[in-house]
Amino acid sequence: MRLVTTAALFALAILAVPFAQASDASPVGLWKAIDDTTGKPSALIRITEERGELRGKIEQLFRAPGEDPNPKCTLCSDARKDQPILGMTIVSGLKKDGDEYKDGEILDPNNGKIYKSKLSVHDGGKKVEVRGYVGVPMFGRSQVWLRQE
Repeated sequence: MRLVTTAALFALAILAVPFAQASDASPVGLWKAIDDTTGKPSALIRITEERGELRGKIEQLFRAPGEDPNPKCTLCSDARKDQPILGMTIVSGLKKDGDEYKDGEILDPNNGKIYKSKLSVHDGGKKVEVRGYVGVPMFGRSQVWLRQE
């Protein structure tokens, strides 16, 4: 009987490992942003962590033929106004709070607006859901980003 109990506990421990890893997966890395309206890739964004806060910088843009390969943020109203979008920090200030990262900001370079943001890691670190919103998270939109490395 003791052997069966030990084997059952061992099996449960093995099964629990993926769940523990999924909740502890880090969002730090390179991500392919998928546009929530078109479903197409829009950019590669590198998320880094500095002093406990996440930041995201655009490393590559996926542009259609005929589109400006190096657009500027003409609609931005802060220090990023008229700066190249490529290399721009668009996510900042996200801090870990349980299973999510909250209290950050995200810039939409297409309209120049800055939104509150939160981020959650899914599928064992293979995806993140990034939500930009006004006021409360219920009033916003989300994008899924796919891990690239």
